[in-house]
Amino acid sequence: MNSLSTQDGGKLNDFLVRIQSAAVLLIALVGVTACAVLDQRPPEEKVVARAQERWDALVKGDVKTAYGYLSPGSRAVMDLESYETSIRRGFWKSAKADKAVCAMQQSCDVYVTIEYEFRGGRTKTPLRETWIQEGSNWWLVQK
Repeated sequence: MNSLSTQDGGKLNDFLVRIQSAAVLLIALVGVTACAVLDQRPPEEKVVARAQERWDALVKGDVKTAYGYLSPGSRAVMDLESYETSIRRGFWKSAKADKAVCAMQQSCDVYVTIEYEFRGGRTKTPLRETWIQEGSNWWLVQK
């Protein structure tokens, strides 16, 4: 009887471990979904945040991360290697995504102020980028 109860206990433990694993997975999925649903910020705030993240990566020289912000269409015509060769690492000293103007529901112009070194002095200049929404995220359209 002892070996039978051990065998049944083992099956019960396996069952409980599976239930526990499924519960943890379900809680994680609910949490991720809740975050997405709870992000009720206006599109202008979302796209400015994404643009700032991309520029922060460029200023740090993290070209691979910056490439990940390109729209799927842009990445289809420009691979990472080509993108890396088009970027001048260390050129930008700072960047600030100032605002977004979303004239259409799934397209925004983001206005960025970039700072770079030119002829021994720092220069700030405005820049306008086009961002589009595909799925639940915003992506830079590389021109």
